[in-house]
Amino acid sequence: MEERYNAQRIEKKWQEFWDRERLFEVNEDAGLPKFYCLEMFPYPSGRIHMGHVRNYVIGDVITRYKKMRGFNVLHPMGWDSFGMPAENAAIKHGVHPSKWTHENIAYMKDQLKKMGLVYDWRREVTTCNPEYYRWNQWFFLKMLERGLAYKKASSVNWCPSCETVLANEQVINDGCWRCDTVVVQKDLEQWFFKITAYAEELLKDADTLSGWPEKVVTMQRNWIGRSEGVEVDFRITGSERKLRIFTTRHDTLYGATFMSVARKHPVIQELVKDKEIIRQIAALSDDPEEKQGVFTGCYAENPLTGDSIPIYAANFVLMEYGTGAIMAVPAHDQRDFEFAKKYNLPIKVVITPGRRGEVFSPLSEKPGNAQADADALQEAFEDYGTLMESGQYSGLSSEEAREKIADFLEQEGIGRKVVNYKLRDWGISRQRYWGTPIPIIYCPSCGIVPVPVDDLPVILPEDVHISGKGASPLAETEGYVNTKCPRCSAAARRETDTMDTFVDSSWYFIAYCLGGNDKVNFISDPSQGEMTSPLQYWMPVDQYIGGIEHAVLHLLYSRFFTKVLRDLGLVRVNEPFKSLLTQGMVIKDGTKMSKSKGNVVDPDLLIGKYGTDTVRIFSMFAAPPERDLEWSDQGVEGALRFLSRIWTFIYRNHDVLSIKSGSQLKDISHFPASASQLLRKTHQTIKKVTNSIERDYHFNTAIAALMELVNETLSFSPSNDDERDLMRYTIRQVILLLSPFAPHFSEELWREIGESDTLFNEKWPSWDDDIAKEEEIELVVQLNGKVRAKITIAAGLDDETIRERAFSDEKIRELVKGKTPRKVIVVQGRLVNIVI
Repeated sequence: MEERYNAQRIEKKWQEFWDRERLFEVNEDAGLPKFYCLEMFPYPSGRIHMGHVRNYVIGDVITRYKKMRGFNVLHPMGWDSFGMPAENAAIKHGVHPSKWTHENIAYMKDQLKKMGLVYDWRREVTTCNPEYYRWNQWFFLKMLERGLAYKKASSVNWCPSCETVLANEQVINDGCWRCDTVVVQKDLEQWFFKITAYAEELLKDADTLSGWPEKVVTMQRNWIGRSEGVEVDFRITGSERKLRIFTTRHDTLYGATFMSVARKHPVIQELVKDKEIIRQIAALSDDPEEKQGVFTGCYAENPLTGDSIPIYAANFVLMEYGTGAIMAVPAHDQRDFEFAKKYNLPIKVVITPGRRGEVFSPLSEKPGNAQADADALQEAFEDYGTLMESGQYSGLSSEEAREKIADFLEQEGIGRKVVNYKLRDWGISRQRYWGTPIPIIYCPSCGIVPVPVDDLPVILPEDVHISGKGASPLAETEGYVNTKCPRCSAAARRETDTMDTFVDSSWYFIAYCLGGNDKVNFISDPSQGEMTSPLQYWMPVDQYIGGIEHAVLHLLYSRFFTKVLRDLGLVRVNEPFKSLLTQGMVIKDGTKMSKSKGNVVDPDLLIGKYGTDTVRIFSMFAAPPERDLEWSDQGVEGALRFLSRIWTFIYRNHDVLSIKSGSQLKDISHFPASASQLLRKTHQTIKKVTNSIERDYHFNTAIAALMELVNETLSFSPSNDDERDLMRYTIRQVILLLSPFAPHFSEELWREIGESDTLFNEKWPSWDDDIAKEEEIELVVQLNGKVRAKITIAAGLDDETIRERAFSDEKIRELVKGKTPRKVIVVQGRLVNIVI
């Protein structure tokens, strides 16, 4: 055994051994419980960063731990390899996206292997490979058959910089999720997936996601945005035409003083003939925050009051949301209030804060005059309250009025109760090259024709010119565009848009189960729908790990895809991910690591200097996985010192520790206090490390417990063979417990203490509660939160006995003499706080 810990030599040795022995390869085994652990796969940008390191090490620790607990563990890896960065590289460096992508994959794969990660590389997935994306196309065709894929003209989110369409979920704070450029609206023919067909199920099944962070589940619920309300028809004055609106606040109908419609609402094309008005409407800003509008010259009739109210074209109303028209109630909606103030429109107060039967001013708790209240309003009163100036409904609470008004609207045939969703269908068309070709052909005679299944995949051509501007480069590639109609053989054209890359990541976790790139085959005969057994065995993913930034985008799409595949008869699960861990960011100097901030730490340099296991220990010890990790050079040095201390101890005691008899202890009843304490600490540590991993993956507390045990072990001096057996036993447990966190280091020491098999095949240690139980414990006694004494008591005493022992302490008796405690707080195992 070498005197000093040589991480580079050890890690290379054991990585070669694991690879040679193919230890990480796994197949279905009905005799073993399965566990599917998965980290979100990376985009192959060229280099692994510290965020990747933390994410993947978390998954690796879980995988190694579960394997030692007897699970058959699937832990795959792949590459989310379609996307715009590859096109940008082609433009900037003149290298083809395919070449750039595959070179990056090769480099990053080597980095991952150097981290000692437990991946079954046979199952590798690369989404830009035709063997993979043919199934994107197959899913598209299946959805088309079921009415879940369709094409329509739509006002879409357009990024002027990327020159491509963005899904609603890809617009963050009015900016492009990739480049932050302000997104504008543009009319294009687009392909959509009908995710709204699953809106209610996606919402309902969110209640089953007990293993997900509540914050993520809430974000999904809010994005789906279920709302119960009414649709109401407003008749346009002088016309048989009606404007239909949706509202959840029909208790405010009496306060509607104008209407707002989308610029592209059909009513404008039908009724507005004044060219100057049409020009002004077209000139409205695309920024909805500006709240611009143009009076159309048309009026509508409020169905409850009979009042004639003006119709405005407004830039903040979109055809894609609701009906493209809204009733405006400025007294009770802040956006409408600001619009009304800007354009000098009437404001009518119809809701007050009073209780049922009481009508109070929204400006005070006193009865008020409605018009005076409206004139004095500084902002909209948006809460529920009591109706006023609302005909027969005045004096009712908002809740009561909503029910009664909805019933009236239905009885009169001017409205109906409906459930609406904020969720919109998923626009998947992208005007980009590096993505999955959409398998559609346009024939002058036959119209839209799907590519036959037997002709899949539609291969992405490589001989293209990529400028990064305008339409997809595919549109200019004649050899690709020009084809024959599969129905009539006439000259036809291919679709030149490619699919949103979120399609690729919406089912990749299923592809791993089927064996990876060229092994994916959902059905032996694509025209039949037979269930595939590996999916039954492995799905769902038991533990999914990734960033909170994917809470709406990727996770929602994956849930949708899983439900579609279930309905196609391909999987039996309703949800793809049983548990979700959203790891925190790695930050340095108080901010997230990024090249632009110059605070990036290169994992290659770090591993080259300290070794992978030191980096792994630091990454897991510095913070709980769900919290941000603050980078610390001192912390990395501390992790190295921890491993080096264990190494040095085993080196110095090698002759004793390499005798294998220490794996089992004989009679321990005669152990002296120091030996009994070490044995107790060993069992306590096994329990604490196990519980820290099982309960919430708090690896930091697990490693902290190991550090405490190591400190106690290093200070133990055995004086006879039984105590030397105890030391061997403890070191053996230390290595087993440490192995998921520092696998190379642990494998090497495992051999050094006389073991012959790999730790990957060892069982996780177990503890004995009787041995782990403390015989005596020390408690702090506080007076009003300040430590005043310490008492030693037998372990396991109840709260009342502990209180009595605290008050019997001589120092405490003196301090509380003549005073009556208001409260006595007992925290088992830690303290007693006497509040006077």
